[in-house]
Amino acid sequence: MKPSEELKKSVTDFLEAIEKFRNYFVIVEGKNDAAALKKLGFSRIIILKNGPNYKAVESVDEKKVILLTDLDAEGKKIYSELKKEFDKRGIFVDDTLRELLFKTELRQIEGLTNYLERFEKN
Repeated sequence: MKPSEELKKSVTDFLEAIEKFRNYFVIVEGKNDAAALKKLGFSRIIILKNGPNYKAVESVDEKKVILLTDLDAEGKKIYSELKKEFDKRGIFVDDTLRELLFKTELRQIEGLTNYLERFEKN
């Protein structure tokens, strides 16, 4: 099935945003998420560990970050907790990529590269 024009535009917008935000610190839930982002050229990635999320927040010494947690219930919960912590520390969380992902059918960050490759073929 061919993607709709609206979905194609969302993916194109997402790819353009990747170019813009590639040098930001990005926080993800796991190593598979990090691997997907590395394939897209991101290099400043923090993987959440099996510990308190505030430790990830404390490790960031930047003015802006990107939170790319999954778009499922657990990912949304983690996003909310981290965003509050970053806000308390005066660190801006740029939601551009996350908002663009919500316009697609993708819900897991680790599937990002496969998802984008699918559009390159159409």
